[in-house]
Amino acid sequence: MARYSKGSQQKVKRAMDEMKKGKLKSGKSGKTVKNRKQAIAIGLSEARKQGSRVPKKTTAVKKKAAPKKRRATVKKKVAKKSSHRGTSKKSVKKSVKKSAKKSSQ
Repeated sequence: MARYSKGSQQKVKRAMDEMKKGKLKSGKSGKTVKNRKQAIAIGLSEARKQGSRVPKKTTAVKKKAAPKKRRATVKKKVAKKSSHRGTSKKSVKKSVKKSAKKSSQ
C-alpha cells in the first residue's frame, strides 16, 4: 500500500473538514464541493504542489473489448438468423456489436 507523508495527510484532513463545513470550493468553477472523493483529490493536489510525498495518480481502468472468438461466434449466430430475413449487412453488423457487448458484460 502507498505511503502518504504527514503533510499530505494534514492537507487531506483540512480539505475534508472544509467540505463538511461547506467552505471547500473547487478550483476553476468555484462551486462548493459536496463529494468526499473530490475533497480528497483537492487535498492531495495541494499536497503535491507543496512538495509532500503523495503516491502517483491512478488512471481509470478501461473496459476490454469483446474477445475476437466471442465476437466471431456471435457474428455467426446473427448471420444465421438474418440470412433468411433478407436484412442488409449494416444491420447485421449493428446487431453483432450489440450482442457482443451484452455477452461481455
